[in-house]
Amino acid sequence: MHCPFCRNTDTKVLDSRVAEDGSSIRRRRSCQSCGQRFTTLELMQLTVLKRSGASEAFSRDKAIAGVRKACGGRPVSEDDLACLGQKVEEALRASGKAEFAAHEVGLAILDPLRELDDVAFLRFASVYKQFESAEDFEREIESLRTHRTGQLRSMLQGSIEEPVSTPSAATG
Repeated sequence: MHCPFCRNTDTKVLDSRVAEDGSSIRRRRSCQSCGQRFTTLELMQLTVLKRSGASEAFSRDKAIAGVRKACGGRPVSEDDLACLGQKVEEALRASGKAEFAAHEVGLAILDPLRELDDVAFLRFASVYKQFESAEDFEREIESLRTHRTGQLRSMLQGSIEEPVSTPSAATG
């Protein structure tokens, strides 16, 4: 590690802490030459193995760019896309793996996109899953309806409370 002040390579780690989500390590360092202190942040590099066999660093921006096309003309904001990108990256990091096949990144995109916008989800899924017929769309729409019905049931069951009995008024 080079000191950012004097470029000397002799630095000493004073303190190391793992981030709460476990995805990075913060190190407090001291330069043995000039005595300056500085902080470094180490992140696990995620790698995507493409169909061609080449591998490249995971890019949240690249994942968002693909989703942005599917969201064209839909009521989806840049903030929504940024949140989706963060969810995708968090899901990949949570797996504990450092390298992913390109199709695994696509799978990680599908769930948060389904929650964001039905039409954008269908557009993305049709390309990602290589739909070839109207039946493919029908199956995916039915799956989407089933998912939404399950969500609605869960929400309703969570909001149903048992009736509270009230004590009767005493006369006297």
